[in-house]
Amino acid sequence: MTLVRFAPSPTGLIHIGNARTAIINFLFARKNAGQFLLRFDDTDLERSKPEYAAAIAEDLEWLGIHPDQVEKQSARTARYDEAANLLKAEGRLYPCYETPDELDRRRKRQLARGLPPVYDRAALKLTDEERAKFEAEGRKPHWRFRLDQRRVEWNDLVRGPQHIDTASLSDPVLVRGDGSYLYTFTSVVDDIDLGVTHVIRGEDHVVNTAVQIEIFEALRGHVPHFAHHSLLIGADGKGLSKRLGSLSIRSLRDQGLEAMAVVSHTALLGTSESIHPCVSYDELIDGFDLGKLSRAPARFDEAELRHLNARLLHMLPYAAVKDRLRFGDEAFWLAVRGNLELLSDARRWWDVVTGEITPVIVPEDREFVATAARLLPAEPWGETTWAEWTNAVKAATERKGKGLFMPLRLALTGLDHGPELAALLPLIGREKSLKRLEAIAN
Repeated sequence: MTLVRFAPSPTGLIHIGNARTAIINFLFARKNAGQFLLRFDDTDLERSKPEYAAAIAEDLEWLGIHPDQVEKQSARTARYDEAANLLKAEGRLYPCYETPDELDRRRKRQLARGLPPVYDRAALKLTDEERAKFEAEGRKPHWRFRLDQRRVEWNDLVRGPQHIDTASLSDPVLVRGDGSYLYTFTSVVDDIDLGVTHVIRGEDHVVNTAVQIEIFEALRGHVPHFAHHSLLIGADGKGLSKRLGSLSIRSLRDQGLEAMAVVSHTALLGTSESIHPCVSYDELIDGFDLGKLSRAPARFDEAELRHLNARLLHMLPYAAVKDRLRFGDEAFWLAVRGNLELLSDARRWWDVVTGEITPVIVPEDREFVATAARLLPAEPWGETTWAEWTNAVKAATERKGKGLFMPLRLALTGLDHGPELAALLPLIGREKSLKRLEAIAN
C-alpha cells in the first residue's frame, strides 16, 4: 500500500511552501489509493509548541487534507535510542568532541587552503585516553554517522536519475551533545517503522537524500521512492523566504480566500493548468501526475491566486457556499457570484438589494428616470421583467445602449457596475425600485 507523509515541525504556522508539499503528498496518496500520514517532527523541545501543532492540523483541515494517521516524534524517543545503539555497536555512529568554535576554525583553515569544508573525521583517530580526557573536561560528545563515501544513486520521480558522491559530504551529526536527535536520523527511523513508501518533498532536500539512503541501508530498512518538487519563487522571480510570514495558510484564510483556490493554484504551479480553478480534489486527483511537475522554480503570484479565487467563486453552486453565506438564497447567489473576488464581497450586494442606498444620477437624466419610474411594471417580477421594462423605456425615450442602461443602474444600485440587473431587479423588488427611482425624479 502507498503511504506518504507530511512532516512539519510545530515551531510555527505552515506557509504556502509547506502547503505545496502537503497538497502534493495528499494528491499522490489519493491518486494511488494510499494513505496520508501527518507526522509532527517535534524533537526540538524548546521551539516545538502544542498550539502550533493544533494550528497546523486546523490549517490542513481547512485545505481539505484529512490525515489517515497522525504521529509525533516526541513519543518515539525509545525507538530512536534503540536504532542509535545499533549504529553505535556497528561503528556507524562515532563520538566527536569538537566545540562549535573549533569546528568553525577548522572549516576556515580548509577554505583558506582551497579545500572543501568537509569534516576530516579527526574523531575517529582519537584514542580511549583522549576521549576520556575530553569527557573529564565535561565535554559531551555529539555523534556523527560514518558515510560510506560512495556514489549513491536513485531514480527521482520528479527529477529523474540522480547521484551524489557522499565522499564530498561531511559525516552528518545525528545525535547532539545533549542526547537529542536530528531530523536526518529520526525521519529515517520513522519512515522504516511506519512503512513510508514514497518521500515527496522540496528539492532543498536532494543532497540530504543521499545521506538518508545510507542510513536506511545501515538500519536494514526498505529505501522508499523519492521525489523532489521545485521550490516556490515570487512573481518577481525572487525567493519567498522573507515574505513567508504573510503567506502562511492562516493569513491566506484570514484574507477570505477560498481553500480550493489556494489548493488549485499551489498544486498546479509550474504546469500549463495552473490558471484553472478546481472545485474539488476529485478534479485535481484525476489529472495528477508527479511527472507533470516542472523542475524549474514554481512561480507563486498572489495576484494570480486572487484572480483564480474569483474564477472559482464564479463557478460555485449555491450548495457550496450556503452554510458560509448566511444570507440570501440561491437566486441571490446566482445573481451576484459573477461579480465577486472574495465570498465576503457578497455582503455588499446584499446591502444593495435589501438596504438603503444613495441613488446616483446626473441632472440631464432626471426626466429620463422619471419616465422610467412611471413605466415600472406591476408585480410579480421574474426573469423577463428587466427586458420588458427597458424595452418600454426605450420606446418612450428613444434611448438605447449605455444611455439607456447606465442611468437605471446608477439609480437602482448607486453604482456604475455590478451584477446583471435582469437578475438583480426582481431581488430588489418593485417597492424599493420605485422608491429609488422617485427619489431621483423628485
